[in-house]
Amino acid sequence: MSLNVFWFLPTHGDSRYLGTSKGARQVDFDYLKQVAVAADTLGYDGVLLPTGRSCEDAWVAASSLIGETKKLKFLVAVRPGLSTPGLAVRMAATFDRLSKGRLLINVVTGGDQAEMEADGLHANHAERYEISDEFLKVWRASLAGEGGDAGFDFEGKHIQVKGAKTLYPAVQKPYPPLYFGGSSPAAHELAAEQVDVYLTWAEPPAAVAEKIADMRARAAKHGRTLKFGIRLHVIVRETNEEAWKAADELIQYVDDDLIARAQASFNKMDSEGQRRMAALHGGKKDKLEVSPNLWAGVGLVRGGAGTALVGDAETVAARMQEYADLGIETFILSGYPHLEESYRFAELVFPLLNKGRARSDDAVLTGPFGEVISNDILPKVSQS
Repeated sequence: MSLNVFWFLPTHGDSRYLGTSKGARQVDFDYLKQVAVAADTLGYDGVLLPTGRSCEDAWVAASSLIGETKKLKFLVAVRPGLSTPGLAVRMAATFDRLSKGRLLINVVTGGDQAEMEADGLHANHAERYEISDEFLKVWRASLAGEGGDAGFDFEGKHIQVKGAKTLYPAVQKPYPPLYFGGSSPAAHELAAEQVDVYLTWAEPPAAVAEKIADMRARAAKHGRTLKFGIRLHVIVRETNEEAWKAADELIQYVDDDLIARAQASFNKMDSEGQRRMAALHGGKKDKLEVSPNLWAGVGLVRGGAGTALVGDAETVAARMQEYADLGIETFILSGYPHLEESYRFAELVFPLLNKGRARSDDAVLTGPFGEVISNDILPKVSQS
């Protein structure tokens, strides 16, 4: 199986340590450009941008980086209920055209109830999925050109449109691919019927296998098949000992009080996925390895994806293969700090995955890899 490996643009901040300003860095355009260009140059297939009030706006940030990158794809969120289908269609089509087909859509239905109410969306969990279902039906039909010159009409419980059409169509047909993650039955049903790639946060392989089996069965009832992806962090070093030391250092400033405050905030959410992440560690630092090399320390204070693969390159690649054997094709990764970890992962793990631009057919090597020794001796060529 050919794996797609994405990186993450930290538009909500970046640091060497969690839970403290020590080792933190300002995330501005120059820094985001560094991370995006690194991902593009190293051979990552795309980048995910987070969404919500804790982040810079995903669409604005991604749009600013189109001209700074060449092949990199951008996985950007649409928020049903916070924007109309027509507006989201035009934004998607424009981005896809300007980037020459480098847009991917991340459908985000859930999240923080208080945040959504502050943004003007007053809907419970079930209603949000009803809205998302109607939103995607209109979004897909409009971009696919259903209804012809007259446009597409839709009369739903929450959304009604008449004559919806796209005058400037997207490059990708019938529309940029739809990615979606959710762990509730309503989320699974929505994904089975309407999306292209189902995403899961990284749980132990047995739990991920159960999700995939359920999603395949639900999709089959609609006469469809799905692709699968996983979202997780990575802490990779040259040895396992160094990797686990780095994991401990990442949370060395996270104390019990900070964990309790963070978990209390997460508990207010109605996200089933967030509940499953919290259950892995129980708010305690004593048993964070929840599956071989799968570490739940990030989730002590970070919402969303809260687990990381920890180890040397061979170990991390082997754990990724375990997920790939279940049907996972896309890995959306991140690590701290995001610029340095993007290089570490690419340099150490990409050779084991047969990925990376340096080994591709279009690479032109104009000089040696590594620093020239004593003015005239070339570095030894690695056999890895």
